[in-house]
Amino acid sequence: MKRQWLLFSQVVTVLVAMWFVVATLKPDWLNLRASSVSGVTLIEAAPNAVGVPMPGSFSPAAKMASPAVVSIATMQAQAPKQDLQNDPWFRFFYGDREDEAPQQGLGSGVIVSPEGYILTNNHVIEGATEIQITLSDSRRAMAQVIGADPDTDLAILRINLDRLPVIALGNSDTAQVGDRVLAIGNPFGVGQTVTSGIVSALGRNQLGINTFENFIQTDAAINPGNSGGALVDVNGNLIGINTAIYSRSGGNMGIGFAIPVSTARQVLEGIVRDGQVTRGWVGIEPMELTPELAETFGLKQTEGVIITGVLQSGPAANAGLRPGDLLLKVAGQPVKNVGELLTQIASLTPGQRVKLDVARRNQTLTLDVTPAQRPKPKIQK
Repeated sequence: MKRQWLLFSQVVTVLVAMWFVVATLKPDWLNLRASSVSGVTLIEAAPNAVGVPMPGSFSPAAKMASPAVVSIATMQAQAPKQDLQNDPWFRFFYGDREDEAPQQGLGSGVIVSPEGYILTNNHVIEGATEIQITLSDSRRAMAQVIGADPDTDLAILRINLDRLPVIALGNSDTAQVGDRVLAIGNPFGVGQTVTSGIVSALGRNQLGINTFENFIQTDAAINPGNSGGALVDVNGNLIGINTAIYSRSGGNMGIGFAIPVSTARQVLEGIVRDGQVTRGWVGIEPMELTPELAETFGLKQTEGVIITGVLQSGPAANAGLRPGDLLLKVAGQPVKNVGELLTQIASLTPGQRVKLDVARRNQTLTLDVTPAQRPKPKIQK
């Protein structure tokens, strides 16, 4: 045993000596290089080949997606002059005041077509009188607002430039929790920035941000100015439009939300084609299922949304839906909560019949309903 240990020690000593000799005389053999500064020899790693990303790098995805992400600068009109400015006593005590300076805003956007269409958030451009787009190659152009959809906080802009970089649209429906993602935008106006993270959750709703919510949650750093920017997968394909963060300080806390590209595509196509987003409507009043409601209506199920009201002569009433029914599925998709139900119904095509799976007492029914177009909300005076 002692002899074997002695032999092992000698072999290790010889190998270490050989490595030291090679590292000193032929460092290139070990992907190392030696340099001398003031008589001190330093061993440096060989530089990575130009254009070849490091192992595990997201550089290819960033290079593919970044050129299509733009910075948006907005300008709002000056505040109207106060009536008190014409009051001589007000002017005596406070002097002549100039109008407040125009308000400026910053955000991001994503070029999604060679024709110059850009997806961004509605809150980025809302109320703006001028919208300037800056591309990653420093070209600039004034943008035209094609349309906006406050219900999803999305807006469509258009610029008139040639040779535009265009991002590829991915499939947000196949995203999984744990997938690696990149957030690209212009936080705080410092310039285009890429951050990485994972998909933290899917289908986030009932956050009180939009009317229709189906957010992708991510821990990729999203800060003010990132709104309207791109959330991309590891292949550089667009899977979401960054829109909001959860924060107590106003800065990133690792909880960001992006609108799925499936929703953004629907809004884009509807606005470009019809000038508005057409959504389905069936005329129901839903409520979250609670143990008390389940007991009241004699239901044994623990999942679904209870229907507490049905509009007379509406699509749901004509299909046979009744108050007290538990809505389980819409067009084959399970219903988990009210927010998800509203989004699912809104995505239905008006006039195209779909099936609703409902539980009524001790039986399960399948009803055929033909959605109508969702009426526009009445403006309160």
